[in-house]
Amino acid sequence: MKNKKQWISILVVAMSLATAWAIRGQFGHEQGAAWAGAIGGLAVVLVSNRKDWYNKMILVALASAVGWGAGGMISYGRVVGFGRADNFVNAFYGLGMLFVIGALFGLLGGGLVGLTLDSTKGNRVKWGSLIAQMTAGGIISYFFLIAQIGIKMTPPRSEAWAVCLGAGLAMLWYMAREKRNSAIRVAIFAALGGGFGFAFGNFLQIFGNVLEINFNMWNVMEYSIGFFGGTGMAYGVFSSKWVQEETVPKKWENSIALFLVVVFIPLIIFRETLAFEHLFRNFKDLQNPENIAKFSAAFSAILMLAMAVILCWKLNKSIFKKSDVMLFFLILLSVYIVLSYTLKGLFAGVTHFNHHLYLLNLLVIFVLSRKERPAIFESLTDKVDSGKWIIYLIAIIFVIAVLTFVSINIHGELGGAHNRFSIN
Repeated sequence: MKNKKQWISILVVAMSLATAWAIRGQFGHEQGAAWAGAIGGLAVVLVSNRKDWYNKMILVALASAVGWGAGGMISYGRVVGFGRADNFVNAFYGLGMLFVIGALFGLLGGGLVGLTLDSTKGNRVKWGSLIAQMTAGGIISYFFLIAQIGIKMTPPRSEAWAVCLGAGLAMLWYMAREKRNSAIRVAIFAALGGGFGFAFGNFLQIFGNVLEINFNMWNVMEYSIGFFGGTGMAYGVFSSKWVQEETVPKKWENSIALFLVVVFIPLIIFRETLAFEHLFRNFKDLQNPENIAKFSAAFSAILMLAMAVILCWKLNKSIFKKSDVMLFFLILLSVYIVLSYTLKGLFAGVTHFNHHLYLLNLLVIFVLSRKERPAIFESLTDKVDSGKWIIYLIAIIFVIAVLTFVSINIHGELGGAHNRFSIN
């Protein structure tokens, strides 16, 4: 198989983002998605064998965190319920809208990673202008689609998907005007992968529930969007043409980006999920919940502080090697795993099987990423092949329709199911 060694590198990225995204399910929202996104971006750099990208690793991690994290504002619990309906119209709507939501995650995450890789000394991305355009696009899209036309995807929940849609379209428009075709490719492939992964993951969740598999099937759905979204992002990066960067980011750029990734994002996660009051509510049904919550919160704070100190100390430079990327990647993913254990009651003796699988994934990723193997494809392109992408989209919609047909014929009424439309 041509480029088969490259597909192992893609597998590493897919498993990395999938594992991190499954962990993200314990923390939720933008901050949880941002930590997972940073891990996915680092995985791309780790297996790329591009020495000039090693120097960009902190900027790529931040871009991926912002892009994948932005989608965390989207509410999708209600849409998952639509996918659990027992009729084709509502179930297809649910899986279809999960495709849209997953595609928005991938579009922003893959797009910002692609732009970071494409920003070189001779052709820098105008980040200030881009952020302004994406912000304006998000506001205009929400006002036009939601406030004016009244297109609702997730009533009565938040319709923040429209903000992400407008921001993503503004980003693509910027890329097109700047002729950043490789970045467009990464954005589109990540969008297709993330969209399919979310819809397919919902199907797997339903299938597992019907079979009464004793496992966290919601986590399977989260793993699916990360796996296919990571696959799309990695394929887009490794099959595209990129200019060789001759300069390195300024030290202050790396310092600010590192602070945001290893201090700011963890602080938000601690405040929202690992502070004493949150843990006490989680452990209220356990014996001695107050002491367990105090110890777990203190442990989490110390672990996050140690991570920040170690990484800020070891990465306080401008020139990086693959060993530096590996260190950053392993610490970020390992700490995320340990925090997920802690959140679920590690110090009360409570552990879950899916958390043990995170460790297994980490081991497999480490083994596969240690060996030097090609990641960049032999045949590269920066062609924007919109015709082929439309075919891919139609194929995915067809597969989603088939999955919907199978789904409604293997179950009756399921708990948590909702109907978006009345069916007579």
